Amino acid sequence: MKDYLSLSEASELIGKSKETLRRWDKEGILKATREPVSNYRVYKKTEVKAIMGSLFDDITEDDVSNFVEPDHQYSVLELFAGAGGLAIGLEKAGLKCTALNEIDKWACQTLRINRPTWKVLEGDIRAFEFSEYHNKVDVVTGGFPCQAFSYAGKKLGLDDARGTLFYEFARVVQQVNPTICIGENVRGLLSHDKGKTLQGMISILDEIGYKVVPVKVLKAIYYRVPQKRERLILVGIRKDIDLDFKYPKPHKKIYNLKDALKKGELFDTDVPDSVGAKYPAYKKQVLDMVPPKGYWRDLPVEIQKEYMGGSFYLGGGKTGMARRIGWDEPSLTLTCSPAQKQTERCHPDETRPFTVREYARIQTFPDEWEFAGSMAQQYKQIGNAVPVNLGEELGYAVINFLNEYYSLSKPK
Repeated sequence: MKDYLSLSEASELIGKSKETLRRWDKEGILKATREPVSNYRVYKKTEVKAIMGSLFDDITEDDVSNFVEPDHQYSVLELFAGAGGLAIGLEKAGLKCTALNEIDKWACQTLRINRPTWKVLEGDIRAFEFSEYHNKVDVVTGGFPCQAFSYAGKKLGLDDARGTLFYEFARVVQQVNPTICIGENVRGLLSHDKGKTLQGMISILDEIGYKVVPVKVLKAIYYRVPQKRERLILVGIRKDIDLDFKYPKPHKKIYNLKDALKKGELFDTDVPDSVGAKYPAYKKQVLDMVPPKGYWRDLPVEIQKEYMGGSFYLGGGKTGMARRIGWDEPSLTLTCSPAQKQTERCHPDETRPFTVREYARIQTFPDEWEFAGSMAQQYKQIGNAVPVNLGEELGYAVINFLNEYYSLSKPK
């Protein structure tokens, strides 16, 4: 691996704009050096990693496998289940889904269509009690939304989070008493309310008897997903268990858009035909001028100004605008609406958004997984999902942990 990162690479890894990194350089937070020949700004990889701590996965030198067989049948209760991305991934890894809760009726319909045997609890989580699962479920998972808490003292307790969906997640964990609980969220949770929200969550899990492993942001591209998506993972282990949880090891191989949409290692066939959104005529005219892997800066200056409006003068890259994905790169993170201005994800060859099935492929859903509701509802379900393959890799890490726990404790 090379010892230095370019400004762009450091910016992408840390998740801060180039302007922020330039300011950090002036302020001495993260000093850049100059590449001797080109005089470009570069960063020592060790210093970038030091500022990130152990938050991000290392890129492995050699390929790895996280696969492990379950020694027993392990069960999962999933909250905020959406269209099932995480649930299918955990199922593929070998975990059994006991029940799923989800409020969105179309996502519930999707779950029922594809897995008639799954117990789908449709409705607001606040309306359900989960005591029947007490000591009967190994894992509770949930992608709760990121909401601020009201602080009532130095240490945040469960009652302080009332009214938030994290409170409901913690309430269910307390009722069910699983061996391990896993929350997943957007990476923005790290900095939400200057980090206080995340610290509050850790404090609450501690109060109800769960020790939180150092949080990690998993980059989906290192887990067999052809998409630059990131998920923050929060793992709590019951305090009576003295075992370390090991996150899945990142893979060296990175898959790209061609791997998602064409026959290859990820899928046995080319992507099936399906419905898809269309761009309005004006946007199509503009995007026709953008080359694969290009974005709004590749347009003629006058069209840039017209298309971007006031944003043209605001600094920052805004690289998702008027963006056409290339075949030989992973997709940018998919959103819930494929044609909105801030987050265009244009097909490489045709001037159109990705279709519903292309969206599903980029999220590594199997082709046979059907989505209920209107086209807009289907895009929303897919855009909100945890990528299936990322869920599978996380599932292996959970199984690895449970195998070790059961071998040591030999519970009846």
